[in-house]
Amino acid sequence: MAKLSGMGTIYNCLETHEALTGLRLARKAIGRGDLVVLPTDTVYGIAADAFNPAAVQKLLDAKGRGRQSPPPVLVPGFDTVAALAEHITPEVEKLADAFWPGGLTIVVTARSTLAWDLGETNGTVALRMPNHDLVREFLSETGPLAVSSANLTGKPAALTAAEALDQLGDRVSVYLNAGESSGSRVGSTIVDITPTRDGQPARILREGTISREAIRDVLGAIAEGDE
Repeated sequence: MAKLSGMGTIYNCLETHEALTGLRLARKAIGRGDLVVLPTDTVYGIAADAFNPAAVQKLLDAKGRGRQSPPPVLVPGFDTVAALAEHITPEVEKLADAFWPGGLTIVVTARSTLAWDLGETNGTVALRMPNHDLVREFLSETGPLAVSSANLTGKPAALTAAEALDQLGDRVSVYLNAGESSGSRVGSTIVDITPTRDGQPARILREGTISREAIRDVLGAIAEGDE
């Protein structure tokens, strides 16, 4: 464990005893509306309770980001999608089957009955199931988490918990370290599926770890020039 005065605490999740302590304190931090930095299969992320508007705002403030940039939501498995999405289209199922768990974020229409405030989402939510066992186990205990890359806006995404600590400091209560990310500072690919309900092709909003060609191979057609 590395503890720095006036800053957050890093817990080494590669060591069993410290991992248990770190995960327990991370769950408590999420429960009280604080922020946690955790590893994913792309880059390290900063997490907040998706159903706690004050915690989500704290996440945006920590990154120096406005409500016009709402964070994605990480889920532990596809079953959770049914609780968050208004519709599960064939395109969603195809993409999830092909790329989840993994580096694909799928933008869907959010259930109108959800009691949350992620920012200016225009009624959508960006969902991802990360290919990281520790994080999915954590999500199964906390529920869906709003998670954005663990860095200040405009700065490089953190590949280690230490890099995240250098940027975010005491804005975050608990840092979970699981070694260096293999993401090479490349985030997930973001695909907007919501146009498909109007008969329009899906759009790639950001190309990341999964290529445009791979998405096209699964869906057959995607809108061009929207990335």
